[in-house]
Amino acid sequence: MPYVHNTLECLRKSSPAQTEFYQAAEEVLECLRPLFERYPEYLEHSIIERIVEPERQIMFRICWVDDKGTVQVNKGYRVQFNSALGPYKGGLRFHPSVTSGTIKFLGFEQIFKNALTGLPIGGGKGGSDFNPKGKSDGEIMRFCQAFMSELYRHIGPNTDVPAGDIGVGKREIGYLFGQYKRITGLYEGVLTGKGLDWGGSIGRKEATGYGAVYFAQNMLKARGQEISNKTCLISGAGNVAIYTIEKLYELGAKPITCSDSSGTIVDENGIDLDLLKELKETRRVSLKHYLEKHTQANYIPNSEYPDDGHSVWRLKADLAFPCATQNELTGADADALLENGIYCISEGANMPSTADAVDKFLVAKIAYGPGKAANAGGVATSQLEMAQNSSMEKWSLDKVDSKLKAIMENIHTQCAETAEEFGEPTNLVLGANIAGFRKVANAMIEQGVT
Repeated sequence: MPYVHNTLECLRKSSPAQTEFYQAAEEVLECLRPLFERYPEYLEHSIIERIVEPERQIMFRICWVDDKGTVQVNKGYRVQFNSALGPYKGGLRFHPSVTSGTIKFLGFEQIFKNALTGLPIGGGKGGSDFNPKGKSDGEIMRFCQAFMSELYRHIGPNTDVPAGDIGVGKREIGYLFGQYKRITGLYEGVLTGKGLDWGGSIGRKEATGYGAVYFAQNMLKARGQEISNKTCLISGAGNVAIYTIEKLYELGAKPITCSDSSGTIVDENGIDLDLLKELKETRRVSLKHYLEKHTQANYIPNSEYPDDGHSVWRLKADLAFPCATQNELTGADADALLENGIYCISEGANMPSTADAVDKFLVAKIAYGPGKAANAGGVATSQLEMAQNSSMEKWSLDKVDSKLKAIMENIHTQCAETAEEFGEPTNLVLGANIAGFRKVANAMIEQGVT
């Protein structure tokens, strides 16, 4: 079928220099080959041509004043990719690496991730090249207010509901929501990840990390194994990594690593979760400070593997949880993981493994949970927050966590059953892409050409 090559060539012409977007699109399209061979009507309705183009792309200038009184300028983005299943849903990322291509790839992945949850939400993503690191609370507030002064025109509780992502936590969501309310005069569930006293959901902060662990638990269960007593590698030190570590401890596993932009902490006794939360949630400092309390731990700077991977993936363990950012796990890292005995990988970040690494995992037939399935717990719980806002209710942590656990089990079941249906029972990448695509494509066909 030439459609994969032709579609990617068209994307390279219409959306130049967006390599991460091409990577995400190619993975999905390659997985869909057996679906189209069996059900050519998807091609007949031009679903591919329609689904790879966002319904709407918004780019805007953000002007704000820093603490020195100097006007600063950043770029802002919101890509509303697909609304066949419901209002656009996806996070906002504030990081200097953010480009239109980054947001396109994240929004495209979000379509299928949201479809897998079984909840009525479409796919979108947004953000800015603004860097919150080193900024004062006042500077972050002024930036968020300027950002929302443009974004508010394009969002709403039944239109587009952003959430947090890298660089956007409770503080930033608070400033964004305050400005939305100030401009519109409306108190409504237009953002998720809000503070617990003003519309947020208990369990939202923990959800992506918890969900990644639940997905791993389901993958292991399908192979007759348990998660307890397993040694685990985790990358990242943000919300996803922290709460992956927390849930691993709850289920009896031992996480021994975490990492940030400077390097990796290795603590063979198990990561000190309370200290990690203090360093990253309260003090917002480098992981190097971990050694001040735990001198027996080892700190490995990222410069140790400058060309072919990352130190966090070069240790012996049983399970791995990439929870930092896209393409953080290379082909060389994949070789190291497999050589060191890793047999289960559950992705907490969005597309953290390069295409080369994914191929190696699939050939090895280990339990591999791709991000669009394994990290869907965050957006699922965001939708639960939307439901609570709509009904003006507040659910308990037990209720939210039990719903999250059931959603992740259902996502795993969909992926596994679809992979089995198409003759590749260990390939959850194929299962996730076909299962998610099929839901969105069927809705698009039923709704006509829009």
